[in-house]
Amino acid sequence: MILKRRCLAISKQELQINEEIRDREVLVIDADNSKKGVMSARDAQKLAYEQNLDLVKIAPQATPPVCKIMDYGKYMFEQQKREKEARKNQRTVEIKEIRMFSAIETHDFERLVSQGKKFLQGGDKIKVSVRFRKRAIAHPELGKELLEKYRELIGDAAVVDKPPKMEGRAYVMFMSPKQGKPEKAEKPKKVKAPAEQTAAPQQEQDEKPAE
Repeated sequence: MILKRRCLAISKQELQINEEIRDREVLVIDADNSKKGVMSARDAQKLAYEQNLDLVKIAPQATPPVCKIMDYGKYMFEQQKREKEARKNQRTVEIKEIRMFSAIETHDFERLVSQGKKFLQGGDKIKVSVRFRKRAIAHPELGKELLEKYRELIGDAAVVDKPPKMEGRAYVMFMSPKQGKPEKAEKPKKVKAPAEQTAAPQQEQDEKPAE
């Protein structure tokens, strides 16, 4: 009797197939999930070849190892398709940074609050930092006040992961989206950002903060 053996390009996989299976005895499960009993690996391979299918070792740690008769190529195709779909549905959470200076104008501050809400509603975390120019570093409390006001205006859209903390020449705060369905973002109320109390030159005060 001449047996037609299927040769697959995939050979060195986690699952052993066909001639790679050299156990003395294996428990065989047929393509219809019925048990064929314990037999030699060679006899199991013959049984698979007669159905023009493959013998795949699915439980190598069992005693005896369990092998299943299946279309291995089709199995791998479906497995890769499932993994691709899983990756497609996964979303990488990013940390978006929102930067401002301590001498920020009210309308710029409100715009950055709206931007932060959009990031949070999109599922991203945010890092809000308040930087200081030159002599403004003498009043770090202004940075903390800005971050506290920012957290107040963000409201229920987020939770604070790391409260305001001084890092170098900037005050920093980390926030992440609140679990559950976020409420619809409201338009920020008109608020006046804390005034900067510094004796900085007029030229410095007239500088517009960069984002």
